[in-house]
Amino acid sequence: MPSFDEDMDSDDEAQLHCMETGTMHFGKFNSADLQRATVNQGMSLPFTPLSISFENVQYFVGMPEGMMAHGVQEKTLQLLRGVTGSFRPGVLTALMGVSGAGKTTLMDVLAGRKTGGYIEGNIRISGYPKVQTTFARVSGYCEQTDIHSPQMTVRESLIYSAWLRLSPDIHNIVRWAFVDEVMELVELDNLSDALVGLPGISGLSTEQRKRLTIAVELVANPSIIFMDEPTSGLDARAAAIVMRAVKNIVKTGRSIVCTIHQPSIEIFEAFDELLLMKRGGQVIYAGPLGRRSQNVIEYFEVT
Repeated sequence: MPSFDEDMDSDDEAQLHCMETGTMHFGKFNSADLQRATVNQGMSLPFTPLSISFENVQYFVGMPEGMMAHGVQEKTLQLLRGVTGSFRPGVLTALMGVSGAGKTTLMDVLAGRKTGGYIEGNIRISGYPKVQTTFARVSGYCEQTDIHSPQMTVRESLIYSAWLRLSPDIHNIVRWAFVDEVMELVELDNLSDALVGLPGISGLSTEQRKRLTIAVELVANPSIIFMDEPTSGLDARAAAIVMRAVKNIVKTGRSIVCTIHQPSIEIFEAFDELLLMKRGGQVIYAGPLGRRSQNVIEYFEVT
């Protein structure tokens, strides 16, 4: 099975530099693709649109002691079983399933956040084998829990992230401009000087904190963004505002996947594609929603 954490060779180093500077070209693309290889969508920093595809992904962990104490004989527990799919640039994908289906587990495996257990399968980034040290530079991950410094303003939070994570080759003037553009993209520009404050006590509302969490990742200029339940704990109006910000980001050409739990019909149909999992870590649908979810409805009517 392929290893996802191999040391980078010279080609990988060159690939990483191109991804960071927005000059990546892929040999398998045609000339038209090469002309579109880096985009900026009117923003200060260009980026390389990247897809992530995965085939027959399996994930095993050690059997919990509590289960072994109740007579379970197996030494390992399989959390993902033959999962196959892809997330593409400019496409918003919903990752759904019942509790325990493996939604967040799959996202963590793809993002390289699982340090324990054993992973099998094939994961590729725009056709190239995934190398975690490279992938970490071109991907972002929005946690379900919003953690921010309450004493900082919205702008300061983004500046802090941008200065830590953007390449040192990028001029400060460009960084400032990019921070402003990100705030406008997630519709926080009118709150740029507002203190983050403490949840439920002062400062930003829960929905505004969600958008700040997304913005903190976006200022790192990733090509692929994973979001863990971005609408969790929000009412219908607040969830719609967050999803509007997410759709704005998708329009820039980035690949975005969100785990989502019991969405309203309006939120569900904001997505372009669906990867639906069942308990046991297996995929039961992967593909486009279609107009008014027609593709999904027809699929399950037939099956």
